[in-house]
Amino acid sequence: MAGPTNTQFALGVHMLTLLAGSAPATLSSDEMAGSANSNPVHVRRVLALFREAGLVASRPGVGGGWRLAVAPDAITLADVWRIVHGEGDVLGLRSAHPDCPVGQSIQGLLAAIDRDAARAVEDRLRGTTIARLVSQAAAGADIRALA
Repeated sequence: MAGPTNTQFALGVHMLTLLAGSAPATLSSDEMAGSANSNPVHVRRVLALFREAGLVASRPGVGGGWRLAVAPDAITLADVWRIVHGEGDVLGLRSAHPDCPVGQSIQGLLAAIDRDAARAVEDRLRGTTIARLVSQAAAGADIRALA
């Protein structure tokens, strides 16, 4: 049975694209959560990762909110992937029982496959920027109307 899907990457891309399309305005986590049909607490947790990485800034209080801290053409989806996933594995590898010869052998083989998969994911994501997504999304709908 598959484990729960980590939604932070997709939510993060949504939030960054929304902020880029709404600039220079700031958006509240409630507004952004509504756009993504998500929980504001979950949105703030993901945005906190981006704030630590320097991609977004926030201002508390009335009239506060979130905004991009860097140009959207400087943020690739590979950047978002690394921020959300870190150096973690792609395939969800777990350690095998130390007495299982198959488990011990398969771990090394899967680790090599996992490294290749991680490189492939990052290579594919490196070619797309948040600015490109804003442009593509705007061709279909006004991003500011989605907030």
